[in-house]
Amino acid sequence: MVRRRLGFWRRFAVMTVKPAIQVLTRRTWRGMERIPAEGGVIIVVNHISHADPLTVAHYIFDAGRWPSFLAKSSLFEVPVLGYLLKAVHQIPVRRGTTDAVKALEAARAGVRAGEAVVIYPEGTTSREPDLWPMRGKTGAARLWLDTQAPVIPIVMWGPEQIYDPRTKKLRLLPRAKVTIIAGEPMDLSAWAGAQPTAQTLTEITDYIMLHLRDMLVEIRGGTPPPLWTAKRAGEPRSEAQRSEQQRSEQQRPEEQAA
Repeated sequence: MVRRRLGFWRRFAVMTVKPAIQVLTRRTWRGMERIPAEGGVIIVVNHISHADPLTVAHYIFDAGRWPSFLAKSSLFEVPVLGYLLKAVHQIPVRRGTTDAVKALEAARAGVRAGEAVVIYPEGTTSREPDLWPMRGKTGAARLWLDTQAPVIPIVMWGPEQIYDPRTKKLRLLPRAKVTIIAGEPMDLSAWAGAQPTAQTLTEITDYIMLHLRDMLVEIRGGTPPPLWTAKRAGEPRSEAQRSEQQRSEQQRPEEQAA
């Protein structure tokens, strides 16, 4: 990305977002040099808060690239915001519709044109009680199979202090401690040349999400739970609930057999 080619609206976005993030956060940023200085790249990120797109956008911009996010189409319908998102070249996604294919086509075109396309593989903020990564959707895997572009993993912890999706509470002070780390390009060579079958897409997606989860452990510590799918009916939402369900199932073997 060449800074002098930002144009009015991108420069306006930088002048609006960057000072706000600098005021609201105390930042620990590492690994920015791992984001390629030029050429198409796919950036995959964990999603923990509605505030984290602004923080990761700041990070990627300061790394020298302009981030093009795949974002929920509903954001583009908000007056003023929607116009600004289009003006700064973000990509709307209407999930669960045929328009989602158009979003992937736009992302593919962006990567091939040398852009830095940012994807939240989970598709939404994490539903895990402790905000660990969930099982992802297959968009990033499809995009990589189509383009073979470098996939750079980024993890963050701290934006949930600004806006916590679990409590829906906004807190502007004290300043949030935000850590963002970019990893080395992911080695997806095991799937090079593979067809985009359901199994292949699932394998790549799970590999990406497990990689993000392991990177996140380095920031926040602790023991992460298994990858969990938000829409899975009856799935326990916490480790304690999982343990309770396992104990219950062990006590009712006849029900398991049925």
